[in-house]
Amino acid sequence: MWPAAVGMTALPFLGGFYGSYISREPVKVWYPTLRKPSWRPPNAAFPVVWTCLYTGMGYGSYLIWKELGGFTEKAVVPLGLYGLQLALNWAWTPIFFGAHKLKLALVDITLLTVTVGATMVSWYPISQPATLLMAPYLAWLCLATSLNYCIWRDNPEKKEE
Repeated sequence: MWPAAVGMTALPFLGGFYGSYISREPVKVWYPTLRKPSWRPPNAAFPVVWTCLYTGMGYGSYLIWKELGGFTEKAVVPLGLYGLQLALNWAWTPIFFGAHKLKLALVDITLLTVTVGATMVSWYPISQPATLLMAPYLAWLCLATSLNYCIWRDNPEKKEE
């Protein structure tokens, strides 16, 4: 069982590593030019926070998988929602930092936050510890969604002529 635990815990990091590669240059060049609220976390906090969040959500998905006996019919909704939120999570960085599409990124992160809430609701009857491992993630997404909204509001996208 330990290979499954390690693999499922590590899975979220795949998108995280890609996102970190995509955002490396824009974080230095483009992101500093944006108007941001004074309450935004410092850039150095993001890798630390995401390491904790990815570990928690990954291990939580393993607990659900284990409790449901693997990829069974009972696992379709809880692990399907988990997979959907992971895809939305992985999509956000290329949209925001790669394409500089602030409004589309806001739509993505809003859908992501709702999907994480739905994932937690579907997980709760199966494993409360797994659900609780997602709670910091949902809290962070609420902050991140607010931050994305403020950045979108305060930095109108230039219309292409």
